[in-house]
Amino acid sequence: MTPNPQPLTAVEAISLAETLGRGALAIASYAALGVILMIIGFYVIDLAIPGKLSKLIREDRNPNATMLTASGLTAVGLIVAASIWSSGGALHEGLLATLVFGLAGIAVQTVAMVAFDKVVGISVRELVTESDLQPGTRLLAVTHVVIGLITAVAVI
Repeated sequence: MTPNPQPLTAVEAISLAETLGRGALAIASYAALGVILMIIGFYVIDLAIPGKLSKLIREDRNPNATMLTASGLTAVGLIVAASIWSSGGALHEGLLATLVFGLAGIAVQTVAMVAFDKVVGISVRELVTESDLQPGTRLLAVTHVVIGLITAVAVI
């Protein structure tokens, strides 16, 4: 015999609606901030390469520009996810932490690209001029994701 579920009381219904409303607001807020950070990341990568990044990806179908951008945005997504995880349900503090850590992650990725160019001799500017996927692109893409992961774990 299965017990009949009891209907929610008015207080429980309001509490549930309030909880769902707050949750939906948090999801929308973090999603909006995540999209903003990814757009910022996109334009930072755009500044680091010759030409217009959106044209290189959309029209020229350049695999090097696409992989570098995808890995950079993946790294930003990892940082945003870790910031949300570490927020502990405190929306305002979590959004602020996500913004700060997201911008820090984008800055660290940019420094890493410059460092690889100067120290190792792998130039993003040169990679995106190639029409075939280059080994250096793969290395930089992995570096982006690893930097994002390191930053994400540091946030937690």
